[in-house]
Amino acid sequence: MFVSYILAKVRAYLRYRETVRELSLLSDRELDDLGISRFQIESIAREHAVA
Repeated sequence: MFVSYILAKVRAYLRYRETVRELSLLSDRELDDLGISRFQIESIAREHAVA
């Protein structure tokens, strides 16, 4: 049980980091097209990681 909990947390963190990385690579114009500003990237990534 404990191992599966840790693995789930690690996977969520990896999803978070991947989302931050991919969104950070977008230009301001591309982010604007998505309705996202650069300062929102980390909060959006956190939401994605736990979903």
